[in-house]
Amino acid sequence: MKTAIHEIPFARPEFDEAEARAVAEVLSSGWVSQGPRVARFEEMFAERVGARYAVATSSCTTALHLALVLAGVGPGDEVICPSYTFIATANAVLYTGATPVFADIERDTWNIDPGDALGRLSPRTKAIIPVHQVGLAADLDRLAPLAAPGVSIVEDAACAVGSTYRGRPIGSHGNLGCFSFHPRKTISTGEGGMVTTGDPEIAERARRLRSHAASVSALSRHQAKGLVAEEYRELGFNYRMSDVQAAIGIAQLSKLDGLLAKRRAIAERYDAAFARLGAVQVPPRPAYAGHAYQSYGL
Repeated sequence: MKTAIHEIPFARPEFDEAEARAVAEVLSSGWVSQGPRVARFEEMFAERVGARYAVATSSCTTALHLALVLAGVGPGDEVICPSYTFIATANAVLYTGATPVFADIERDTWNIDPGDALGRLSPRTKAIIPVHQVGLAADLDRLAPLAAPGVSIVEDAACAVGSTYRGRPIGSHGNLGCFSFHPRKTISTGEGGMVTTGDPEIAERARRLRSHAASVSALSRHQAKGLVAEEYRELGFNYRMSDVQAAIGIAQLSKLDGLLAKRRAIAERYDAAFARLGAVQVPPRPAYAGHAYQSYGL
């Protein structure tokens, strides 16, 4: 007798008519590049994660690069990263000309080991990137002492939309936070990312740098109803999110609580099933962390 095989998709975003309507409205508006819906998505996301500011980008990779530039990371600097992470974490460091320094991870959480990271600090350390692996928050209290003057904490929260640390949303604890909206994530815009910060000057510079460092945005020029000449005083990038993506993000964000509840319910079923096997280590549930379960790691 053949056993039925049920495939579990690696990535399957949950879209319905809400996203379809949102995209249709953007297309009919005639404004599909970065514009009013991006601004609205940023406002909603900042409120959701408890950050003062959120700046949308084209991906979490570009968000990480932008965040490191904003943290002043450059050639000759070192950035401490966990040894277990997606390659984009280290690549973002290399984009700045700095050197990634890999710290070991904790056996149970798979997150960066604060004790090992402490031993990697050097006079060249400019930033530390704790990755909230598969949606489980890193132990930020134990990492906080590493943030000496001139050393920034840049949260890689690519997996952690909806995760919490000691009751507060991930993305508002470090100097900067970086999120992903890839189809594998809890909410998706197809591709896309976000930088969060509590510093108004950093937020304003992030908005400039993501758009070739232009002194004014296309939306600002449109709202001015007149000729507005932009200036370019530093090297910027094309890291913009489109209004099409942002419209999807707005629809997805309104469903976040339901999507998180669904993932957590599935995780509880897995926990119960694997507990009967005895030999499988299930994801830990430390008291300090509210898991988003981007993935269920074994």
